[in-house]
Amino acid sequence: MTSHNPTTSFTSHVTTNGYTDPSKASVALDSLESKMEEMKQSNKSNQAIVTEDAVGLLHVQAKNTETKDINICYFSNNAMVVESQTDLNTNCSWSVKISKEAFDKSRLENNGSAFVGVLRFKNIVNKDETNIHTVLNNEVYGITMRAKISNLTENIDMVFSHNDTDGNLSCVSWDGKGRLNWTTFGCKSEINNNSIKCSCSHLTFFAVLMTLNSQTKENTASHLDPELTTTNGYTDPSKASVALDSLESKMEEMKQSNKSNQAIVTEDAVGLLHVQAKNTETKDINICYFSNNAMVVESQTDLNTNCSWSVKISKEAFDKSRLENNGSAFVGVLRFKNIVNKDETNIHTVLNNEVYGITMRAKISNLTENIDMVFSHNDTDGNLSCVSWDGKGRLNWTTFGCRTEINNNSIKCSCSHLTFFAVLMTLNSQTNENTALHLESLTLISSVGCGISTFFMAIALFMHFLLRKATSNQATKILMNMFVALCLLNASFLSNESIANAQDNGACVFIALVLHYSMLASFTWFFIQALHMYLWLIRQNITITNYMRKITVLGWACPAPIVIFIVSAEEYKAVTLNATSGKVIRMCWITNPYIYYIVNIGYYALVFIFTTGIFIMIATRIVEARNIKASEGKRKTFRKQLMMVLGLFLLFGLTWSVAFFSYGPMLIPSYYIFTVLNSFQGFFLFLYYYHIHDDIAGIFSDDPEGIDFNSSVA
Repeated sequence: MTSHNPTTSFTSHVTTNGYTDPSKASVALDSLESKMEEMKQSNKSNQAIVTEDAVGLLHVQAKNTETKDINICYFSNNAMVVESQTDLNTNCSWSVKISKEAFDKSRLENNGSAFVGVLRFKNIVNKDETNIHTVLNNEVYGITMRAKISNLTENIDMVFSHNDTDGNLSCVSWDGKGRLNWTTFGCKSEINNNSIKCSCSHLTFFAVLMTLNSQTKENTASHLDPELTTTNGYTDPSKASVALDSLESKMEEMKQSNKSNQAIVTEDAVGLLHVQAKNTETKDINICYFSNNAMVVESQTDLNTNCSWSVKISKEAFDKSRLENNGSAFVGVLRFKNIVNKDETNIHTVLNNEVYGITMRAKISNLTENIDMVFSHNDTDGNLSCVSWDGKGRLNWTTFGCRTEINNNSIKCSCSHLTFFAVLMTLNSQTNENTALHLESLTLISSVGCGISTFFMAIALFMHFLLRKATSNQATKILMNMFVALCLLNASFLSNESIANAQDNGACVFIALVLHYSMLASFTWFFIQALHMYLWLIRQNITITNYMRKITVLGWACPAPIVIFIVSAEEYKAVTLNATSGKVIRMCWITNPYIYYIVNIGYYALVFIFTTGIFIMIATRIVEARNIKASEGKRKTFRKQLMMVLGLFLLFGLTWSVAFFSYGPMLIPSYYIFTVLNSFQGFFLFLYYYHIHDDIAGIFSDDPEGIDFNSSVA
């Protein structure tokens, strides 16, 4: 070891045994700048620094003195010295070479004098730190020169000594601001036998991060830092979104440092960054995550089926990234555990509790070469489906843009866009199994019935507007509005699956909105039809100004605020239904079960209560009128009365109430009854309209004062 000049050897008497707050370390380093001015005034060249949290030294090259490189060496006996030799002393526990270029920059900002201050800290950690990495020797070195030192051509060289360690070492720095977030930006690592050399183009806080090797280190060139611990609690979706967005700034840092791969370890996630630099070959890559927390960039073309999760990023996606990043292509992947909404309930299960976020610093959507991901899983008694989340607001999963392919112990997700991905799992129950068995037949009945209903309601509308419009009364006009609503409902239902399969998000939202609006509008016209009968058959002698105009506005405007609210909350999305045959049926509909039950069931429940009451009142009147006529010995047409009761039942939409009995042993029968009655409802209403059109004109006369209820039903 080189002999030391007593005037440059400084021994620390105390070291910190506990943990140092990063903010205290930053303040301590900044405080050296005032001490530098004091040294300049006292004509001292070196001064020892001993604080509660650190030990170090100050060195000054005064004005009009020779500017030269210096070496600062820290020994294991807590002595820090300024050495005169050109090369770094390899016998030091840590040493740094400050280049002449750095001193020249210091002179420019300090009126001709050049300064350097070094502090050695033990155990700098964030207040809520978990063991997500290990700092070599628990040592962090802060260096300042009372000037902005960056983008050096003659780098600052540091050598950290270490014993033989079974781990990966990388030189990192922290800018001294906020939380302790290490980055490899601006530093190159060179590992020798028992030392690591860090060559950095800037000055700040420096350390060496160490992660343990695992047996799955198959490709040392692409094997990145594994995760040491994972978050045991739950990750807020907003934090996950911020974490993925933050990768974009790190991508630029990697581009500047000419690195192709970099490990990412945060409080909530682990992952990696990969860069294909400008003027390099654009090619597909595979990223593999192993169950032992190692993430690897692999060179083979096919996905590695031995991975816990793997993804293949296509050349097309990289080409899009290059277009938006001045010729460079990026990909960043983060793996999160247990991402949930704050008030989440168990409405689904995320496979393995794993969510993967992928970004390429560009808008990646509508790909023809899809992004392929493979999730491994054990045999699970449940339905699996690939889903994504756009990273905005609450965690709302959708199957839009992703296809699901289930194999033995893996599930392949093929998606045309990039964002957050997971696999949703719904546990099988007897109910779900029974429903899945009948899904295809129920869908077929619905499609056939809706097609027939739409055809016949179109005929009724044609007959009304071209043949009978001039003679129509208020009741007929209300019936025609109901037909329009039901036609819109059937047409949107029939086209829904095709639009969902097209995987166009805007079109999917639109058709779901139309389907929901037309359904609520149909409910509203059921209510209006019952209200009209109540006013003209029960109350009678009622005059309402602009009656038709008012009820028309009510019928079409009432559902609008509801669907506007739901579309603004982004709750219209693609839904996947799995049949036992393996067929996947996609629909565009409401994804939030709470909105579905509160809005749809609640809305219809109000309509059901009112229309049922009116139906009972009118049916009672019909029975009473029949008894009166029977006592007078007059014959009545039972068929027309039966048609009247059936028509009222359909007019009031009471067939939808069958859904209330879809529980227990009545589940499957009620599904079939509900599907048949409501799918063919338009057809039944057409028959009602055609057969008793003349009776409607009599019963629902626009002159309530001339109505004799008893004679009307005869």
